[in-house]
Amino acid sequence: MVESNSFFHYAKINTSFAMPDIIQLTNVHKAYTLGQLKQPVLHDISLTVSPGEFVAIVGPSGNGKSTLLNLLTGIDRPCQGEVIINGSALNLLREEQLSVWRGTNVGIVFQFFQLLPSLNLLQNILLPMDFVGKLPKPERLARAHYLLNLVGLSDQAKQLPGQVSGGQQQRAAIARALANDPALIIADEPTGNLDASTADAVFDLFLELKNQGKTLVMVTHNENLAQSASRRIALHAGRIHSDQYLTGEE
Repeated sequence: MVESNSFFHYAKINTSFAMPDIIQLTNVHKAYTLGQLKQPVLHDISLTVSPGEFVAIVGPSGNGKSTLLNLLTGIDRPCQGEVIINGSALNLLREEQLSVWRGTNVGIVFQFFQLLPSLNLLQNILLPMDFVGKLPKPERLARAHYLLNLVGLSDQAKQLPGQVSGGQQQRAAIARALANDPALIIADEPTGNLDASTADAVFDLFLELKNQGKTLVMVTHNENLAQSASRRIALHAGRIHSDQYLTGEE
């Protein structure tokens, strides 16, 4: 589905020198207020992720996995501690700054795709490029077609999301996440709404992106997929229960 030598030239990482961690969380706590009560969700999370890692986050429901992703994307803020992503301290940014930062630095892949149903696949990929304005307008269409080809959908560009399969929608969502060449890809149960064979194909695409130098953090309940990442972090009761490198990367 994805050719090993096909990846946009401006996304390559120079591995000839040590690069700073792309994720740095220090003593992060998060609680939600429910009426007069505070419900703790994350407790004293400290975590670093280097460029090029593929991290799978696992754990039972209700143990803080989605909250952790929300902190990494700036959708939510910690009650205490520091969240630094790609050199930016998110806990210090104002909401309007976070919106611009997010569009440039993070690509998000959701379980239920979140493609706009009235736009075709090509238009869905163009939308974040138009919003951020990182690329000159004349280059955006070529990049959108390039990304569709990257995920094996070059012949589906004019199709609406409802006219293609769930697996094709998820691949289009991955292409959209890559639109602005973000430093970090965040995926929240990206295969949870797919059948087994389609889930494997989507996961293979994540592995290819990792092999090309992208940094990925994925929440999943699929233990087989988690074991195929380069690192597996298990959350339990809002704390890091284990942190295991699976392919000799440290």
